[in-house]
Amino acid sequence: MEHSKKTTREEYQKCVNAVVDYINLHLGEEIDLKSLAKISHFSPFYFHRIMKAFLGEPIGTFIVRTRTESAARLLRYSDLPIADIAYRIGYSSPSSLSKVFKQFYGISPNEYRNNKNFVIMKPAIIRPDLELKKEIREVPARNVIYIRLFGDYKMNDYGGTWMRLFQFIKEEKLPMGDMAPYCMYHDDPKVTPADKLRTDVCMVMPVTVTPKGDIGFKQLPAGRYAVFTYKGSYEYLQSVYDTIYGKFIPEMECTMRDESSAERYLNDPCNTKPEDLLTEIFIPVE
Repeated sequence: MEHSKKTTREEYQKCVNAVVDYINLHLGEEIDLKSLAKISHFSPFYFHRIMKAFLGEPIGTFIVRTRTESAARLLRYSDLPIADIAYRIGYSSPSSLSKVFKQFYGISPNEYRNNKNFVIMKPAIIRPDLELKKEIREVPARNVIYIRLFGDYKMNDYGGTWMRLFQFIKEEKLPMGDMAPYCMYHDDPKVTPADKLRTDVCMVMPVTVTPKGDIGFKQLPAGRYAVFTYKGSYEYLQSVYDTIYGKFIPEMECTMRDESSAERYLNDPCNTKPEDLLTEIFIPVE
């Protein structure tokens, strides 16, 4: 396989800029996320993740914010009636502009027009100080048994599911697999509704296994991954991912493959302090 194909931070930024320019030119029209993904040249799976990493917020929120900020500029620097401003940036009525404007700024368009000193802050999500061990790893093909869960990633019963895989190994008198659970996350929570999110809780096995009931078997193909080792509480994983997509992957000049990311848990949350938990994060790259 040829690895000369590098994607630099500049190239990512260029693609992100093309999307942002398009949004700015079409604020008054319906903006379709599928056509934005095409303009970006990112695969649909990574489009939302990369955009969020570079923009600091999900693309949908970014579009609404961009519309709202244009409204704010027009309110501040023009005498256009609020209704005209609403239509100009794609809102069918002044009241829908009002609602969104209040959500973002906690103040109505009218109050904003009359209060020129009001300052708008933006949230930052990337943690430039985040220290992660990182490497490119060629991972061999692996046999895994797994149970697929549907629902919010944070609400899944990982412990109970892992115990069921254990139970199955005992019942079937199978050789013991890898003690570090391997979870594959198939969907992006920014895009897919929580109840539809798919997670495979996997145990890597030394042998092939016959599936039984809801316990599946599959072979994961060999592949190249950017592997990040994060030490700390699971509750900060979202910002860890944002930082990986927005900072580390472009710095490492990697192109992402359109495949699911995965996590491997190196110690047991039941008897480990949250700040000492070790998580390996696998991002498929070319």
